[in-house]
Amino acid sequence: MKEADIDWSEIGFGYIPTDYNVRCYYRNGAWGEIEISSSETIEMHIAATALHYGQEIFEGLKAFRGKDGKVRVFRPEANAKRIQDSARGIKMEPIPTDIFLKMTEMAIKLNERFIPPYGSGASLYIRPLEIGMTARVGVKPADEYCFMILVTPVGPYFKSGFKPTNICIMREFDRVAPKGTGRFKVGGNYAASLVAGEKAHELGYSAVLYLDPKEKRYLDECGPANFYAIKDGKYITPASESILPSITNESLMQLAEDMGLTVERRHIPVEEIASFEEAAACGTAAVCSPIGEIHDIDLGEKYVIAKNGEPGPITRRLYDTLGGIRLGEVEDKHNWNWVLDM
Repeated sequence: MKEADIDWSEIGFGYIPTDYNVRCYYRNGAWGEIEISSSETIEMHIAATALHYGQEIFEGLKAFRGKDGKVRVFRPEANAKRIQDSARGIKMEPIPTDIFLKMTEMAIKLNERFIPPYGSGASLYIRPLEIGMTARVGVKPADEYCFMILVTPVGPYFKSGFKPTNICIMREFDRVAPKGTGRFKVGGNYAASLVAGEKAHELGYSAVLYLDPKEKRYLDECGPANFYAIKDGKYITPASESILPSITNESLMQLAEDMGLTVERRHIPVEEIASFEEAAACGTAAVCSPIGEIHDIDLGEKYVIAKNGEPGPITRRLYDTLGGIRLGEVEDKHNWNWVLDM
């Protein structure tokens, strides 16, 4: 097997072509055989429901090569469940867990030469997605679907080191509508966040900390990630029916309990920010992205979270522990890793 010609020390978080992707079609009421493709394009009708009515869902997970040479995938069963929930949320056909896992394994093994080496800080990013294929002019769910998995190597999220960044609150933007698609991983949610995200970047912030779309009183998601705060020995994360259930956040909550913290999932009012000892955004890409300051642009308030400009000790420990589990360096007490026989 020819090694991929990649400078692992320079790789960023972007798309790099690999050798193969895998696909499976739902037609005539059943999922078909898994297909292997070397094409980076897909043939789709110009009236497909994915293009016109947003029948598109996706996931994100990673494969890591450990010091022992083994390849580990972090909690793929949880991603299978979440994409099934997303499918039901917008009337698509859920991909069965066994097919999801088999295709994940195939996509990794077919592209084994693109799995970054241990110690590079890089990983193999895995992107499952499902799209509606039926041609429709009227608003109606598709009858045919395509489920695909592509992979691409990506570099470490923190190229300049694990450092806090500043975020902002802007009340002129909502991430999602109440009782809408916020709890599902659909592309439209991310499209809806682009304007706010770009404005935040222009103002020098890494992300927008959204408030609840109904009352504008409580903290919601942080850009494309979940949010948590640490105070008084507690790990606190927003409770909202419009927030995507983050597999990373769920894992961090379990690790926080393992560390002796009390976990609270509840409404977090804006005024409580002043009492935070630590705060971070969390998700697949970054694990934990520590927050230095939160600026409430509309009210002119500035909350300094990282008083010394460094990540808090609990966030650092959570980041190191979860990262160590994914690499096989820390004991996987909860059996989260899926170790592949390569």
